[in-house]
Order: sequence, then C-alpha cells, then structure tokens
Amino acid sequence: MNTLIAIVVALLGFLALAYRGVRLPVWTAAVALYLLGLWLSGVASGTAAGITALVLAPVALLLNLPGLRRRVVTRPVFRAFKRVLPPMTATEREALEAGDTWWEGELFQGQPDWQQLRDTPVTALTEEEQAFLDNQVVALCRMLDNDQIEREAHDLPAEVWDYIRRERFFSMIIPKAYGGHGFSSYAQSCVVTRIATRNISAAVTVMVPNSLGPGELLMHYGTQAQKDYWLPRLADGTEIPCFALTGPDVGSDAASMPDYGVVCRGEHEGREVLGIRLNFSKRYITLAPVATVLGLAFKLHDPDGLLGGEQDRGITCALVPTDHPGVQVGERHFPMAMAFMNGPVQGEDVFIPLEWIIGGPEMAGRGWRMLMECLSVGRALSLPALGAAAGHMSARMTGAYARIRRQFKLPIGKFEGVQEAMARIGGYAYRLEAARRLTASAGDLGVKPSVVSAIAKYHMTEMMRTSLNDAMDVHGGRGIIYGPRNYLACSYQAIPVGITVEGANILTRNLMVFGQGAIRCHPYVFPEMEAARKDDLAGFDRLLFSHLGYSVNRGVRAFVLGLSGARLGGSPTGGPTARYYRELSRMSAALAFVADVAMGVLGGDLKRKERLSARLGDVLSHLYLASAVLKFHEDAGSPEAELPFVRWALDDSLNTIYEAFDGFLRNFPSRLLAGFMRRVIFPLGRPYHAAADRDGQRVAEALMEPAGVRERLTAIGYWAEEDRNDPMGRMEVALRTLVAVEPLYNRFQKWVAKGEVQGFSFAERLTHAREQGLVTEAEAEQLQAWEDLRYDCVITDAFPPEVISPRPSESARETRADWRQRAVS
Repeated sequence: MNTLIAIVVALLGFLALAYRGVRLPVWTAAVALYLLGLWLSGVASGTAAGITALVLAPVALLLNLPGLRRRVVTRPVFRAFKRVLPPMTATEREALEAGDTWWEGELFQGQPDWQQLRDTPVTALTEEEQAFLDNQVVALCRMLDNDQIEREAHDLPAEVWDYIRRERFFSMIIPKAYGGHGFSSYAQSCVVTRIATRNISAAVTVMVPNSLGPGELLMHYGTQAQKDYWLPRLADGTEIPCFALTGPDVGSDAASMPDYGVVCRGEHEGREVLGIRLNFSKRYITLAPVATVLGLAFKLHDPDGLLGGEQDRGITCALVPTDHPGVQVGERHFPMAMAFMNGPVQGEDVFIPLEWIIGGPEMAGRGWRMLMECLSVGRALSLPALGAAAGHMSARMTGAYARIRRQFKLPIGKFEGVQEAMARIGGYAYRLEAARRLTASAGDLGVKPSVVSAIAKYHMTEMMRTSLNDAMDVHGGRGIIYGPRNYLACSYQAIPVGITVEGANILTRNLMVFGQGAIRCHPYVFPEMEAARKDDLAGFDRLLFSHLGYSVNRGVRAFVLGLSGARLGGSPTGGPTARYYRELSRMSAALAFVADVAMGVLGGDLKRKERLSARLGDVLSHLYLASAVLKFHEDAGSPEAELPFVRWALDDSLNTIYEAFDGFLRNFPSRLLAGFMRRVIFPLGRPYHAAADRDGQRVAEALMEPAGVRERLTAIGYWAEEDRNDPMGRMEVALRTLVAVEPLYNRFQKWVAKGEVQGFSFAERLTHAREQGLVTEAEAEQLQAWEDLRYDCVITDAFPPEVISPRPSESARETRADWRQRAVS
C-alpha cells in the first residue's frame, strides 16, 4: 500500500511541477526531497535511497552545470541540428522577419493571458472619421447603382470617379500634413465595409490605393523628396496609383517574378544618369487601366558593379509614371465580369533613374521586405472588410426575406432547414464583425500582423463564400435573376476575387498561417535556428533546455486540462462565457504540444506536408477567431441577447478545432506518436460537437427581427429606406411594415384557409373580407399596402430580349474580331 501511495505521490508531483513549468533546479530539489521522504517514511531503506541518490546525482550535476552540460549533452545535439537545418534564402528570411507577432503568439504558445486580450484597446472612430462615414461615404453610396455599374456600364460613372477624387477617398492612409485624411486602420476598414455593402467594385476601387500601393510604401520607406512630391498628388486625386506585382508566371510566389531591371547608364531629361533598364509584363493589376503612376516590383541586377556589392541585388520597388516612354497600360481584364478597373501593364527597355526607387538607391534590393510588411497591413484591412460586408448584407437581407417570403402558409424562416442556413449566416456575421474590429485595430496599435492578417484574409473570405452560398439557397430564384432588385448576385459573382487575390486562399491556408506562425510565434524555434547559424553553442544550450521544459509543460497542461474537462483552465470572468475561456486555454496548450512534437519529429518535412500543417493552422485560426468573438461580446457589455450568436460561433470554432486535430492525428506518419498525442490532448474522448440546434434557431429568429442584435451586428452597412431605387432599403421598409401588420395579415390568411374569405386573387379576397365585416376600410388599405410591398420583395426582374442580348454594331463586331485575332496570334 505504501508503495502505491509513493507512486501516486510521484505521479501527482510530476504533474504539478510540469503543469507549473518550474525550472530545472526546482526539479532537482523536488527529486531530492522525494527520495528523502521515501527514506524517512520507511517506504525505501536507507541503502536503497542512498544507491538511488548516487545514481541520480551525476545526472543532476550534468544537467545543472551549464559548462558540463554543453560539452556532454548539447554539443552532439548541436552538431546534428546544424546538419539537418534547412538553408534559408534571403527572401525566406525577410518573409519570416517581416511584420510582428501579436495576440496569436499568446495563443500559439499554449498559455494565453486573457487579461492581455481584455485590456487590448479597440479603436473607436473619431468625430471626423464618423462624420466622413455618415456623410461622404453615404453620399457616395447613394450615387452607386449596383446593377447599372456591374451589369451594364462595367465602370463607375464619371461623377463617381470625380467624387472619389474630390473627397480624397484614395488618401485615407495619407497623413494630413500631405493633404490626406490620416484615418485610423479601423476607420479605413469601416469605410470599405460600408461601400462594399452597396457595390463591390466601388469598394475595391477605394480600398486598393489604401492598402498595397505606392502611398503605403512611400509613407514607410520613401525619401523625403518622394513624399513631398507624390503624397500630395495622391491625396488630391491628381495621381491615381496602382501596384504591379503579379504576372502570367507568378502569382502567390512573388519572389519568383521574371521581371527584371539592369543597372546601367542612360539618358533621362536630356542628360546621362545612372539608372535601371526595365523589362516587365504584369497582369491582374487593379486600377492599372486608369492609373497615372505605377508602383513596380522587379528583380534588380548590377552585372557591372555600378552600385558596388552583389550583382544580384534582389527584389526592388520603384515608382514609374504610366506615361513614361516604354510603359504600356490601358487594356482591361474582366475579373468575374466585375466593373472595377483591372488590367495588364508591360514595359520593354524602360529606362528610369535610380532616384525612382522607393526609398532611393539605398533601398535597392530591399523590396521584398517592404512588400511583406505592407502586404500584411493591407491584407488585414481590405479583403476582411469585403468579407464582413458580405456577412452583414447576407444576414440582414436573408433575415428580412425569410420572414417576408412564405411557403405552405408559413414564413420560410420558420422551417428548420432554412434556420440551419440562417444560423450559419448569423453566426458567421457575428464572427466576421468581431474579427474585423479586432484585426483592424491591430494596425492602430502599431502592429504589422503578418500571421493574423493571413488568418483574417483566408477565413473571412471563406466565411463570405459560405454566407453568400447560404443566402442564395434561402433566396432561391429571387437570388439568381440579375436585375435592379437583386442585392445578392453581384456579391456572389465577386466571391472568387476575394478568394484569389492578396495571397490565394489555398496557399494562405496551407503555407502561410502555420508555416509562418510556427516559426514566428514559437518562443524557441527561430532563436534556435539563429543560434545554430551563428555557431552559438552556449545560446543554443540555454534555448534547447528551455524548449524541452516548455514542451513538457504544454503537454502536461493539455493532459491535465483534458482530464478536468478544462475546469482547471483560467477564465478572467464568470458567467456564460467562462467555460469558453477555459476550453480555449485547453486547446491552446494542445496546439503548443502537438506543434512541438510535429516539428521535432518531422522537422522541415512538416512544411512540405501541407495538409498536416494546414490543419494546425486551422486550430490557430479558430483560437484567434473565437477570442475575437469573446472580446467583441465583452466589449459590448456582454448583452444577454447576443448569447445565442456567441455560443453558436464559439461552439462552431471548438468543433472545427477538434476536427482539425482529429484529421491531423489520423494522418500523422507515426501511428504510435499519433496515438500518444491523442491520449494527451483528448484523454476522455471527443469533447466538442457542432453548435446546438436551439442556438441556431434563436440566431435565425433574431435575424428576422428589425431591431436588437441584427441592428448592432449590421449597422455599418448601407441601405436607404427612403430610396425607392435601393432594393435593400425596400426590404427594410417591408420588414418593418410586416412587423406592424403581421397579426392582421395572419388572421386574414386564416380566414382564407378556412373558407371564410373567398376569391381567386388577393384583391377579390380582400373585397370579400371587407363586405363580410371582417376588416375595416383602414385595415383593408393596410393589408393592400402590405401586399404591394410583399410582392415587390419576391418578384424578380425581366428584360426585353434586346436589353439582354443587344446586337453589336458593325464597329463593335470589327473590334471583337480584331481582338480575337490578336488574342490567338
């Protein structure tokens, strides 16, 4: 019995010490005290305790004396580590070092400080920013006819282009000192989100110069002369910028671009100067057809050593006026038949002076670092804003339509199948707004969130895709017929644009989120790699043993939290959300442990096993998205009415995390290790399941109410109830009217069902009801007004054949024939 107690004490002691993550001297003292206790209690004889102490003493000395430990233990490990350490190119290093780690680092490391998240300030709009959102942005939205822009004109009207320039929509990021607005990142996100609920092409037109573009690069890296010349011209709309990065042979792998520049002497403005001769062919460049200044990325070569140093200088960024000799701009791509300007730019033997390099000649070859940092900021704002806008619009309009549209004498929103889709729409809308708000605020804290921006871009555009698909399913035929009444079609049509640009989603999920996150967020991996490259044995020794302690601690934390059902996990608050803080702490520890085992066993192969690393990326992503939901709810005062949305979003994230871990473990190459990891992180089996149907039902019902959570969640969007030409505004009017008339309308329908009111048409039935004295004259007028509104909400547009399929003119046919001949030649 005493032996059993001693074993239990040893096990509990190990778990307690490992859970707390104590240092090596504490472990040594604890083992010594345990042996002393065994001897004093009589469990072990003095001889046995003494022999054990003699055996363990050399091990303790070896581990606790750094000099001895380095010579005997660390040196062989160090040599082996250097042999298997993969080479790192300059571009790979710059990609890893670009940007910052932020809250995702806490989540990756397995012991998140929830108070840090709670204390993180979230940006509030200034009076000036709010006024711009309520006035200039609203005025712009009123000028936008979605159907006319996308289906007919394929361009913004001239007065819209003029207004965007005049009100400096292109210069939200430019400081006031240069004539810009100097808005916060959060304000920029709000502006783009609101415009996108009205028209995607206008939102893209506004967002591109304010994310990745010459303005962003100039502010961070430009010379003072470049800033003084270009920024005021960009601010007042004199110049329209674009940035040329991608091309026919290079998309997400921008480092492999074939476009090049050679340092040489040439003539500029009548004199010989040192410059660059450029050859480039870029495609998919937004705003290129209307741009006046081109931001250009290319590989710079200096074969004659005119700059000194290396011949291959690396990726460089320069500003080139589009009317500069040799630059060819103007033709348009037609991305998913959307109206925003996009097209190719080309140049052959284009000579520019060195001073046109952004940042001047000193920044030659440093373009990749510039791009990585600016891409992370833009990626955190632009595409997430489009995703949030689609979520707002899908939630608001689907809720209204589901209450207005009836089948089998019931609003379709009462059917459970429809409610399942509406729950996803509502839950995603809540998560989208929470993530948009938190991620955009990171920029205002001075953070360049490279990993978080990848998480936001990938998941928010994927949620956009799912939300719009679900909205289409609920709307049915109402959603698929183009025309002025259709508020879904153009956003649905634009889905692939968001999925593809600023880092294709497949690449972002499979390579960036975990691939970058594992090295950037891990407290020891990158420093260990650096110590090995610098041949720093002492530094590597400290890191190695700290890393081992970290791994044991995270594994034990995951196991103990799993055994306790996360009850031992910390929560900064009580109430309904406390459980979720604890569960996320548990999954954070599980991620830290599993990631460490995977990197230790697979090493560099983990990067190539994209499906495995992508699943770990999904875990990290949903930890971040779930924490954003908790903060969004708590910052609002934890309103009880939002709890169904909160629970749905958090349960969905936890279930996704489990599915990601399960897929990872089922496919991990070592089945023995996979089984061990599963027992550690899920000791009691599957802990999470899909969101409860009752919460999904409550979410769906809330979306059908014109106030409450629906209003707070989607308030940033644009819909004008007073504008008869705004189809979303008309839906809002109809929903509010229905709430008032619904009791009377339901009674009327019951009279029809029972045969108390007769007639074939609604007008005949209404006349009969009035004659029977069932409704008053005022009630009959109210019912007829509602019927007119209802029919307007469910009817779809129809067009004469010549409107849809106009016969092209002779000149148009000749142009098309000429284009086709050039395209195939």
